[in-house]
Amino acid sequence: MTDLPLLRRVLGDEPFAETGLPCVAVLDGRSRRTAVAGDVGHLQWSGNGTADSRWTGNRIGVYDRDTLRCEHLVASRYPVNALAFHPTLPLLAVGTGSYDGGYSFEGELLLLHLDSGTVVSALPHGREVLDVAWHSETELRLVLAPCDDWENPDAHAQGHTVVIARDSWGAVEPRNIGPEELAAPARPAERPDHREETRRLLAGLAEAAGRRWAPRRRVWAVESGADGRVLAALDGVLVESWLPSGEREWAVEDEEGGRQLVFAADGTSVWTNAERRMRRREGRWQRDAPRIARVALGTGEVLETLSLEESGVLVAGGSRVVVRPSDLGNRRSAVPSTVFDLDHRAEGPEVGRFDLFNHPFPVRHASRPYVLVGTRQDAPHRDKWIVALAADGTTRRLLPHSWAPQEHHFGGPAAEIGRSLVYAGAVHDGAGLQPGGAYVVRRSLDGEVAWQHRTDHPATALDADEDMVYVAHNNGDLTALDAATGTVRRRIGIEVEGTPTTALSLAVAPGGRLLAGTVDGRILEYVVSN
Repeated sequence: MTDLPLLRRVLGDEPFAETGLPCVAVLDGRSRRTAVAGDVGHLQWSGNGTADSRWTGNRIGVYDRDTLRCEHLVASRYPVNALAFHPTLPLLAVGTGSYDGGYSFEGELLLLHLDSGTVVSALPHGREVLDVAWHSETELRLVLAPCDDWENPDAHAQGHTVVIARDSWGAVEPRNIGPEELAAPARPAERPDHREETRRLLAGLAEAAGRRWAPRRRVWAVESGADGRVLAALDGVLVESWLPSGEREWAVEDEEGGRQLVFAADGTSVWTNAERRMRRREGRWQRDAPRIARVALGTGEVLETLSLEESGVLVAGGSRVVVRPSDLGNRRSAVPSTVFDLDHRAEGPEVGRFDLFNHPFPVRHASRPYVLVGTRQDAPHRDKWIVALAADGTTRRLLPHSWAPQEHHFGGPAAEIGRSLVYAGAVHDGAGLQPGGAYVVRRSLDGEVAWQHRTDHPATALDADEDMVYVAHNNGDLTALDAATGTVRRRIGIEVEGTPTTALSLAVAPGGRLLAGTVDGRILEYVVSN
């Protein structure tokens, strides 16, 4: 094993970053702690959904009120509705849950032990907990949503209020609260929105500590310029630039934010794209036109914006940048999509429909554009091939995406090394991702498998140089594989000041550096050596 990557600096490090967009926060005057709950978001957009398996973005953070240092960070299966510090014990009660969209109100009562970080789920079965409050050292008041809305049109405005008593809440074990203790009549219950008051509270705490609070989330793409500046695309920002000094030089704001970064052929600008979510307006679901723009590296000026009817995935290769439509609206499945060459404004070949699980295949350091294309017009997600796009507008099938004919593989991030491709993916299973079902593989362009590395967690990002392949996974791991053999050379859990996070984007940078964009809006710069 060689030395582990050394975290050199963190860009975009804001207070309370670990919890993403906050929804509720409470103060504890006795311990001078602050508890914050929020959401860092899904690992999915319309051009890529391969890393979201078994992921939750709901977070609960406990912070020192004076230093704003994160002491505990917990992932919650469900959104958080309420928080309450115990009057005397180092214990935080957390009410979580939501409507499942079709029948049930699901959730948990979590008890977070602040001395050890241990979390206990105390209810006997899933119930959405709308509110929690300590009546005394021994009594906890809960407001629970109804179990379901079956034959109850008022269920979404009702709650069951109960008071649970325990002599020592610090000794409560999992599922310790009995069903009979939760029995209570349904009465009207509010579901307050705490987001605005929470934002004011966190801004005030940050100001009192001499800092500024501006929430950042999901750095979808990160790149290093030839002059050492760092570029990033993230939620709410189409693209931003950081100088080698660590100062943010400029930022182009956007309603949704950028999802990809691809250097343009002129070497002085970068292409980026922003999707547009469906929004309900005037009683109808509508989507604004997508945004694909070219931005000057030196100034942040938007040089041009393309007008396309559909959202698109940027595909880079050599000196070319093309866009593959990713949102085909209500078209019939048999209608193929077309690749457009952005640099020359030429219409490319028809390559079939795109879906965010099967067809994502962003190849770093590509000598030509590569795409995944299904061979069956009626089922383009099946029997996918890795296809190269030639400059003359033709396509060439190179190799089947799955080297095991009996397995269906989802897409994932990739890199080109010499005359081979290294790519990550996952094996489809009807029961969901199985142990060892995610992989990284290196294959020559004639299809031969040089090596494969199996893992339990899907890759969020991948980059490589001639010696090492770096892979980020959605469990927060960063793995370095020997490029020649696939042997694990290094593996770390990504952390900032001891608190875990997850990388959503990676870029090998000049000078022995590795850049990682995280789900909580930060850019990590590692020093690596082979």
